[in-house]
Amino acid sequence: MAGHVALTALLYVVLTVARAPRVWGIGRRPDGTSPWAGIEPRISANLSNQFEWPLFFYAACLLLIHGQAQSRAALLLAWIFVAGRIVHGGVQILTANVRLRGLVFTINFLAVLGLWVLVVRALA
Repeated sequence: MAGHVALTALLYVVLTVARAPRVWGIGRRPDGTSPWAGIEPRISANLSNQFEWPLFFYAACLLLIHGQAQSRAALLLAWIFVAGRIVHGGVQILTANVRLRGLVFTINFLAVLGLWVLVVRALA
């Protein structure tokens, strides 16, 4: 969970830097435009994505911790999720490849579903 929090914090920093030319005038081009104008909306969209499906990741992790059902499988799935979120962010921010983004999201999705299988097994 700390890895995902760190990713989200980094995205806030990157978004702040990307908005600096428009908001504070720092880093504007000589013509007054922002060099980040094309990428800033993608950074913002990716940051918003960090509060959607990851909600289920946090819930599963907290239930596993509370139920003292942590395992190597849970740890592996959690790290797959975090690594996948990093890759997903890179794809979403740096490319317009929706097909690749969907593939990476599927990996994140399956990792969280795997965590929920562990939760259900532990609580059953």
